This record gives sequence, C-alpha cells and structure tokens, in this order.
Amino acid sequence: MWDNPRLLHAAANVLAGLAVALFLLAAAQWLSRSALFPLREVTVLGALQETSGREIGRALEPAVAGNFLAADLDSVRAALERLPWVRRVQVRRVWPDRLEVALEEHVALARWGDSDLVNTHGERFTAPFDSGARARLPLFGGPAGSEAEVARRYRRFAAQLAPLGEAPERVLLTSRHAWQLRLTGGLTLELGRDLAREPVERRLARFVAAYPLTLGRIEQRHEYVDLRYPNGFSLRVPDLKG
Repeated sequence: MWDNPRLLHAAANVLAGLAVALFLLAAAQWLSRSALFPLREVTVLGALQETSGREIGRALEPAVAGNFLAADLDSVRAALERLPWVRRVQVRRVWPDRLEVALEEHVALARWGDSDLVNTHGERFTAPFDSGARARLPLFGGPAGSEAEVARRYRRFAAQLAPLGEAPERVLLTSRHAWQLRLTGGLTLELGRDLAREPVERRLARFVAAYPLTLGRIEQRHEYVDLRYPNGFSLRVPDLKG
C-alpha cells in the first residue's frame, strides 16, 4: 500500500474528508451552545380567541431550548399544536434573535356528539368551551370519518332553508347514509338517502318551494315531515298522533 501512490492519495482524501466533517460537527456544537447567538424573543401572530398567552408560554417553555441557532422548530410547532384550540402552527427564525410563530385556531362550527366539536374545515377536535356558547351551536352526528361531509351538507341545507327563515339545528347522517334534519323551529325533516336520480338537496328544494302553499298555511305546530316520497311528503303534527 505504502508504495502505491493512488491508494495513498485516496486515503489522504478520506482522512481530509473526515477532518472536515469533524471540524464542522465541532463548529455546529459550539454554535449551538454559544452565547453569541441568544434567542431573545418569540413573537406570536394570529387573532386568538380561545388560546391564552399563559397557555402558549407554558407550552413553549420546555420546547424552546438552546440559542437562536439551536432552537428546534419542529419541537416548538408540535408543542403548540398540542394545545386544544390550536389547529395549525408555522414557525420560522427571524435573524438575529427571534422566532416568529403563526397560530391558527379552530373556529367551532358545530357540536359533535356529547363532547367533541367540528371546525369550519369539517375537522373534529376536542377543546373546553363555554357551555352557553356550546349549546348555541348546531349538533352534528354521523359515522366516524364523515365530519367533513356533514359540515359540507350543513352549509347547503342552511342555504336552502334560509328563505323560510329556518336553519338546521341538528344534522344527522345515519349508519345507512340517510340524512335527517331538525330545524330551529322544532320541525324534523326525514330526507333519506342520496339517490343517483334524486339527491337529498332536490327533495329539500321541493319541500321549500311547497312550504308557503302547504305547511305554511297550517296553524298547528308541525313536528315531523317525511320527504322520502317521489312526488310529495307526509306530515305529522302532535295533535294527530295515534
């Protein structure tokens, strides 16, 4: 080996590469511990309604370690996204001594079951919420994984019912994929399942169009309407129960 110039040259290159790698590693470790690059500030951006500064501070305290260069942005992001009302976090370094954190909170659209909530993106989450404000939200229900679809349909149903001065206060998708609504006025609408020739929105549109000339003229309080008929609907009122 010692009399082979090519092998000696290759070995020298390897040793030089190792020396450079060790130097860079040592330099990185020194920089990560150096007092020359202190982390002086964490700026939080975002219009926060439900997440307090105290909660943010408690979450950041163990996550922000080391100086400006050593701060682990993924750890900071993960720590803040564990807060119940935080939906998404973006973190970036701002030279020379600051982290900038952009927080996006969940905006509650509806209740889901007894304890969870659904946000305006149709995502289910769990967070503490004022009981009075929670009670004013519509109630959603459906099979696991259907949250986004229920939220999407809720908006469609609400738009269709607006001319009647009504809105859905409960939207239920059953395990058989049938839809049921309860309106703010107390009326329950049985919409049934989507069919290729007739989606449930078409049944609801037919009901809205017929309402002023039919149910709108009945003075009795309505309780339940079954819209699963091809050319009409059936009505149940409390006084007519069998």
